[in-house]
Amino acid sequence: MSDPRSHEALIDQLGTELVPVRRLLPPWLRTAGWLLVVAAIAAVLLMHYGLDPMLRRWAGTPDLGWAGMGAVITAITAAWAAFALGVPGRRAAWAWLPLPGALLWVGASGLGCLRVHVRDLIAPGTQLATMHQSADCLVFIISFSVPLSVLLIVLLRRACPLRPVLTAVMVGLASAAASASLLEICHSYDAAATDLLTHALAVAIVVAVNAAMGGRLLSRA
Repeated sequence: MSDPRSHEALIDQLGTELVPVRRLLPPWLRTAGWLLVVAAIAAVLLMHYGLDPMLRRWAGTPDLGWAGMGAVITAITAAWAAFALGVPGRRAAWAWLPLPGALLWVGASGLGCLRVHVRDLIAPGTQLATMHQSADCLVFIISFSVPLSVLLIVLLRRACPLRPVLTAVMVGLASAAASASLLEICHSYDAAATDLLTHALAVAIVVAVNAAMGGRLLSRA
């Protein structure tokens, strides 16, 4: 028969070795913290480029404004979904949260492309981008997505994502959408097919790289 005193001693020993765990903030609050960084970058860009050119483009061609709003909504909801998926017990259905914003983003961008190529109506203060100029947009989106993705992954590593790849996809989508939103501040090209395809390629690259690398990093959290 085992000695109850040895059990108590073992329990006491295990209890003294426990390290207090700091409770994570709610997903919406961590999302707000990440968005503050995005807002700080936007403020720097606005100080350099000003707000009037973007508002002028949106007033002359509202589809660009709706597309920009869709990108902002996608960034917010995808980041929120990533933080929610990092909480054990949360359902995978959180990954559908960015869908409405993404549909608005893609749909409005498509309407802008039709406006340019069917009605030949160009947004004020813009031009149609060449392949070389569109490549600059690709570089912009990827360049800004890298630090934003790294920040999200660092914040998520304190959590315990049970679906690391799906969470990393949300990280990539949030970062790419936020970068596309920032691009609106200084984007002097209209929604031509080459420009939209370049944006789509940039978003696909960011999401794919996050799914491959971010998933591995989060799986070790």
